[in-house]
Amino acid sequence: MDSCLLTVGFDLDMTLIDSRPGIHACFEALAARTGAYIDADMAITRLGPPLVDELAYWFPAEEVPAMADMYRAMYPSIAIAATPAMPGAAEAIAAVRAAGGRAIVVTAKYEPNAKLHLEHLGMVPDEVVGDLWAEAKAEALREHGASVYVGDHTGDVRGARTARAYSVGVATGPCDERELREAGADVVLADLTAFPEWLAAHHRQAPPAR
Repeated sequence: MDSCLLTVGFDLDMTLIDSRPGIHACFEALAARTGAYIDADMAITRLGPPLVDELAYWFPAEEVPAMADMYRAMYPSIAIAATPAMPGAAEAIAAVRAAGGRAIVVTAKYEPNAKLHLEHLGMVPDEVVGDLWAEAKAEALREHGASVYVGDHTGDVRGARTARAYSVGVATGPCDERELREAGADVVLADLTAFPEWLAAHHRQAPPAR
C-alpha cells in the first residue's frame, strides 16, 4: 500500500465522540418543547442509525420530519458543548496523518452538526460527509478512496464491506465485540487507543485491496 493512497474513514457518534450526554439532553429538550414522551435513557442506547429512525419510536410518522428539523435546530446550543471526544480519537486521526494518509469522517449525523462537534473538539479531518447510514456510507468511502473504515456499529461494518474497505470495529458503542465480528468486521479493538498501533502494523503489512 502506497502511503499516498491511504485514506481511513471514521464514524462519528460513539467512535470519535461520546455523543450520549448531548443527545440525551437534546431529546429531553425536545420532549419538553413538544409535550411528547421520549425515553432519552433508552434512545442513547440505540445510537448509530439516522435520527428519524429514533424519532419514529416517539412520534407519528407524519410528524417525524418536523420533529427532526426541530431537534437539529436545537442541537448546536444543547449538545455540542456537552459532548466529549472518545479516548484516543485525536490520536487516531493523528496516526493516519503520521502514516502519510488522509482521515475522513462518514456519519449518519446531520452534516452541519457533525462539523460543529469536530470543530469544538479541535479535530480536523480532511473531509466530513454526513447523512449516510450503513450500506449508504459506501458511497462516500468509495468516492474518497477509503481502504479502511472504523466504526462502532454493525451498520458501519456493512458500510465498510459494501465499499470493500477493511472494517475496523471499536466496541465503544451499542454493539459488542461479538456482534461486530459476526457482522463481518475484520478486526475489533476495545477502543481507539489501540488504533495507532494497529494501523502501524496494518500499514506495514500492505494487504492487497479486496
